[in-house]
Amino acid sequence: MSGFPNQPSPHQPATKPPRPPLSPQDDNAKTQALIAYCLLGAGYFTGLFWVIGGVWAMVKIDDFRGSLFEDHFVNIIKVFWWGMGMTVIGIVTTFIFIGWLILLGTFIWTVFKIVKGLSQLTSNRAYADQG
Repeated sequence: MSGFPNQPSPHQPATKPPRPPLSPQDDNAKTQALIAYCLLGAGYFTGLFWVIGGVWAMVKIDDFRGSLFEDHFVNIIKVFWWGMGMTVIGIVTTFIFIGWLILLGTFIWTVFKIVKGLSQLTSNRAYADQG
């Protein structure tokens, strides 16, 4: 203990200053991105939701240009298109073993991108924010 009331102990890590509250546009962008991520996640069980999530992000991205969460929409759209393309290639090539590997790799990559996006989004961070 350091003896000063508002001084952190040398044994305790310093805490980061709190982030400022979100603007109404950023708050709305966060909500819309969360909807799109959840739709993509539900798309693993029914492909229709995957398509709805991708289209949702494509429709909403123009409303949130310049917001803190704009790059989440870019991420969702990339995951949607790359996931669709690689899934089609994987399905077409399943008659040879490589197709199953493509499908597995696509699944792992899309899950990672969606989980990372949700993690950043719920922490009020841009997708590419490393801090």
